Amino acid sequence: MSDRVAAIDCGTNSIRLLIADLVDGQLVEVDRRMTIVRLGQGVDATGAFAPEALARVFSACEDFASVIRSKDVTRLRFVATSAARDVSNRDAFFAGVEERLGVRPEIISGAEEAELSFRGATMSLDLSAPYLVADIGGGSTELVLGDATGVIAAESLDIGSVRLTERHVTTDPTSETELRAIAKDIDALLDATTVPLADARAFIGVAGTCTTVAAVALQLPEYDRTAVHHARLSTDQLRSATTWLTTTTRAERSAVPAIHPGRVDVIGAGALILQRLYDRLPVSELTVSEHDILDGVALSLG
Repeated sequence: MSDRVAAIDCGTNSIRLLIADLVDGQLVEVDRRMTIVRLGQGVDATGAFAPEALARVFSACEDFASVIRSKDVTRLRFVATSAARDVSNRDAFFAGVEERLGVRPEIISGAEEAELSFRGATMSLDLSAPYLVADIGGGSTELVLGDATGVIAAESLDIGSVRLTERHVTTDPTSETELRAIAKDIDALLDATTVPLADARAFIGVAGTCTTVAAVALQLPEYDRTAVHHARLSTDQLRSATTWLTTTTRAERSAVPAIHPGRVDVIGAGALILQRLYDRLPVSELTVSEHDILDGVALSLG
């Protein structure tokens, strides 16, 4: 017996929808889509959502509501993470979403975010050894270490592709001085993390930054979810992709179809987070997964 559910994850850079049938505790995907809304635009500096950012989110919610109605969904869960945690006008965000979708967004805790991310990312993997799952978002980066028993340690770090780009990048291409400033912010938080990175025996990268880096590393002519999902990138492949993404111009990145236009200006900072983290781990490859917190949210409806 199946149950059709919908999960929406609203982050700093994008809002995503997954509609799936829950069959014997497993997900059978029906529809998956993503819209770049840049909800976190200016939040690091102002502490509030910009009116135009809210308008983009509400427009996407209207589109999602139409899809959800057409697919006979029985249950919907909407979660919001980094960007919505501390803003001064989040009530306007809550009200606008609820008006369009009929559910109130949940600002989930860091612990629940870690559990959902880990469950989604590893749902089709062998967990015989400790895995580190990294979800690099626009406003924050979630690190989750776990194994077959569940989450061992997790932490949300205030480094993300949008946050660091807005904080440091003013030139095109990004200058060496700016890249050093970004790396300094990344390293400061990685130095202080409570997650025991040295215990990881495998590394999984999820969400848009990691999947985009993988598409560039694999030199895909256009974005291909099938090619990206469970792709394994060597140290050299990851370093080469990161170097290219952090040293090219916006125009050069825009010319690559595999990079979503909404990520072109922030992917360099995101790739640098991924690279600096990878360099600290006792692993020799990165596994990239198309399954992440969105899948975990859908599974939680079972």
